[in-house]
Amino acid sequence: MTAEKKRPAGLVAIDREMARQHEDALASFENNREAAAEVAASIKRKGRLVLLGMGASHAVARAVEPLYRAHGIDATALPLSEQLGQPLPLEGRTVLVTSQSGESAEVLRWFAETGGRAETFGLTLETGSFLGRTVPCLVGAGGTELAFAATRSLTVSFALHLAILAALGDDPSAALAALKTPETVEIDAALAALGNVATVVTSGRSLQGVAEALALGFTELSRLPCFSLEGGQLRHGPMEMLGPSIGVVLFRGNDPTADLVTAMALSVVETGAPLIVFDASGMSPVPGAVTLSFTPASGLAAIFAMLPVAQRLMIAFADSRVENAGTPVRTTKVTRSE
Repeated sequence: MTAEKKRPAGLVAIDREMARQHEDALASFENNREAAAEVAASIKRKGRLVLLGMGASHAVARAVEPLYRAHGIDATALPLSEQLGQPLPLEGRTVLVTSQSGESAEVLRWFAETGGRAETFGLTLETGSFLGRTVPCLVGAGGTELAFAATRSLTVSFALHLAILAALGDDPSAALAALKTPETVEIDAALAALGNVATVVTSGRSLQGVAEALALGFTELSRLPCFSLEGGQLRHGPMEMLGPSIGVVLFRGNDPTADLVTAMALSVVETGAPLIVFDASGMSPVPGAVTLSFTPASGLAAIFAMLPVAQRLMIAFADSRVENAGTPVRTTKVTRSE
């Protein structure tokens, strides 16, 4: 008999982070009400918000961007590297810089070159980090995330945004309920559907930021070229790549964009590409797709429900493809060079 495969150390580290992410997210929401109110007051005064970050931090910003826009806020999420090279004018805007470590190279250079400004705030996991020392910050519970791919840090960062959005007037109850009582959804069929693909493409509409976060995690852990395209962008030409060797993962929420995601799902099935749908729409499953069903939800409630399941899928996928998943070979947890 073949001995059972030993779980790689990198994935064991991720397991530890994920095991505490809901508890830390709830604590982060409760512990940052005062700081969130300060950020929300600035956003209300200015009416314009720029969200800066790199990697998973940028994916978080992309996911919450539409939630701020729903308040009539002119919200724009940009990679911090892009802001350094092709800067968007920031006068009259609230700036929110997200960095899990608070020490990434772009964060240090941006503050060195700009000196910051009165309406600049941070989101981080480390009070004593460069970012935590430099500007008023919302600080996530639990300290630095030690595992390579972002899992707990994503959930905690979303909880910090939930605190700001609640201060802007959103009802956080559905999102908090999703954190307090996580849904159990099996991933075996989804993992099997991706068993022979050469790459994975993720996509969404209002949930596009979550799709981008998942694609990043797939790539980091499996070392395969997995990437994300917003639903309309996937429709405009790139569908030429689809076929049995390309896995597709779609995110469908209970929101006005659900019909567009459904139409994309039907088109993907026609190409023969294996299709996974993370579905919190309450609509009927798309024939030919592997559907992971959740209680109907939108916004952060949908994100908190789907994200842990998506994380389990990306981890299992990576573990099936490489021997030492979770141990980076070309990068580091904190990126200190540009």
